[in-house]
Amino acid sequence: MTQAKISIQHLYYTYEDGIEALRDISLEIPANEIFVLFGPARSGKSTLLRLLNRLSDLDEGTARQGTILVDGQDVFDRSVNVSNLRRRISMVFAVPTPLPSSIYDNLTYGLKMAGIRERGELDRRVEQSLKQSALWDEVKDRLGASAFALSGGQKQRLCIARSLALEPEVVVLDNPTSGLDPISTATVEESLYTLKERYTIIMVPHSVQQAARVADQAAFLLDGELVEVGEVGKLFVQPKDQRTEDYITGRFG
Repeated sequence: MTQAKISIQHLYYTYEDGIEALRDISLEIPANEIFVLFGPARSGKSTLLRLLNRLSDLDEGTARQGTILVDGQDVFDRSVNVSNLRRRISMVFAVPTPLPSSIYDNLTYGLKMAGIRERGELDRRVEQSLKQSALWDEVKDRLGASAFALSGGQKQRLCIARSLALEPEVVVLDNPTSGLDPISTATVEESLYTLKERYTIIMVPHSVQQAARVADQAAFLLDGELVEVGEVGKLFVQPKDQRTEDYITGRFG
């Protein structure tokens, strides 16, 4: 059996106020798939995403048990360089946050921070990432323009491109289309099918319908508990747990 890209084992996470955000989560996430985490608000989805690249380190007074392995290495091991980990596992949030600079500078800022300064390599990464995020044809003639001049959908694709410019191994998307119109949402979704050929994608979707459209596998979380996980074709047609069926069919949530 092929080793999972990410293996989560008996993960617990509690916030400072005593709220148990995650309770005994175990998941195997294969490489080069779109893996979706879905469930109602406050089910632990975003918390789990933040743990993958240790953005959770920014939360004070929390407690964690269990392990998260990436290619067999525990991300919480003391030997792990957190900056390198975050380049390997990049994250795009629900609200696009371009930097107050040009489109080109948005894409090269992180690269320069990582020590990449050769103009030819920067240009290559900019073009590659914009093509991967389906934005190149729309902005290739105005890379020097302000990123703030882009539409909402373009800003989100720019943020995805900024993440891809670092050439990560895993791309984490936390509700990336929640504020987008249907056309922009469709464009982002279409780009995901190409991206999974090169990256492992973990995503919190905007809706159950989006999860069913884009995912290879999906996991249903409820109140911090992993209720059910499986291939989308089976999970959304014949869920094994009544709670999963009730959520998918809109009986709650």
